[in-house]
Amino acid sequence: MTPGDTQKTAAALAERALELPELSGARTVAAYVSVGTEPGTRALLDTLHARGTRVLLPVLLPDNDLDWAAYDGPESLAAVQHSGKMTLLEPAGPRLGPDAVLEADAVLLPGLAVDARGMRLGRGGGSYDRVLARLERAALSPALVVLLYDSEVVAHIPEEAHDRPVHAVVTPSAVRRFA
Repeated sequence: MTPGDTQKTAAALAERALELPELSGARTVAAYVSVGTEPGTRALLDTLHARGTRVLLPVLLPDNDLDWAAYDGPESLAAVQHSGKMTLLEPAGPRLGPDAVLEADAVLLPGLAVDARGMRLGRGGGSYDRVLARLERAALSPALVVLLYDSEVVAHIPEEAHDRPVHAVVTPSAVRRFA
């Protein structure tokens, strides 16, 4: 995709995602800053922040678990090189702890694909598997949403015992919900 196509896709994703009542009405959203060829999240993060939604972003810990910190706009992000891993944009503010995600009304999860059952295929690092396990033990269940390109919604992906389905997938052309 050209840079212009990437921007248009990110804007379409943000617009479509904000149609979800789970996001538009959320007080707190746990999200992520997209990297590489992932569908862009910056437009959505900025819109949520501008609306007064508290946005939590992950901070990768050495053991691949995730800590969380508040997103306070683009200037609050810092590029962090993780040993042997990619450079990520992470919030520079105070760390809130791995359990801060439990305060979220909705959680945006990265993924490589989602299938017809709502099963998400991640990158294999286990960071978000830990987040999902933490959320499963919580009293309240936030909406679990994945942002993908249309071609990344597939018929079937393999699953393991620890995998959990998501509630919705948002693509530039549609929102698909799962039971």
